[in-house]
Amino acid sequence: MIHTILWFIAFGVYLIMTLIPDFRYWILGKMGMKEKQEKLLYKVTTKWARTMVKLTGSSINVTGEENIPEGNVLFVSNHQGNFDIPVLMGYLPKGKGFVAKIELEKIPILSGWMKKLGCLFLDRKDPRQSLKVIIEGIDLLKKGHTLVVFPEGTRSKGNPMAEFKKGSMKLATKSGVPIVPVTIDGTYRMLEEKNKIKKANVNVKIHAPIYMNDLTKEEKNDLSNKVYNIIQSGF
Repeated sequence: MIHTILWFIAFGVYLIMTLIPDFRYWILGKMGMKEKQEKLLYKVTTKWARTMVKLTGSSINVTGEENIPEGNVLFVSNHQGNFDIPVLMGYLPKGKGFVAKIELEKIPILSGWMKKLGCLFLDRKDPRQSLKVIIEGIDLLKKGHTLVVFPEGTRSKGNPMAEFKKGSMKLATKSGVPIVPVTIDGTYRMLEEKNKIKKANVNVKIHAPIYMNDLTKEEKNDLSNKVYNIIQSGF
């Protein structure tokens, strides 16, 4: 329990410390230095994510990075626990936003950085708001952003995976960007398994991309099951 308390204290302190680069980010924006802004954003968020993971004592093993194509993509991942976002933010290449639960929008400072990344906040209880988020996500992908979506909709807290929500696949079919399936195995042991911070060995497997232009209409209609089976095969 002491480890958990110390982790949350560190979480809060580190967030406050990011106000310094946040001010620098704002200055760069005022100067019109977009490229430097993006580099700073990637550096700060990646370092924050890796630090939060390292403070748990966990080890992260990533395989399949060579499968990530050039350009922007839609990462589609299973969702085991609250540490999925820090793990993918810190250990997957490319600047990326997340389709995340709306509760994260209420966390001061953190939500500000997530919005800079292009994160979208989804209210699972509001179908209209969910549809609006999907449309916004399609627009972001068309503009060249990379996104991560968890089509289970909520944490599985282990295995097996929950059924994928088909609406998530529209992000790819309507924008035309490649899907890169990702299997996360072990993040639930970092918090959800014992309801306290614990170290764990986490494996992240990046699968071969799926290109929308290569799919028939029937294959696109069954895309949710195809991606589900690919991610399941990574365990």
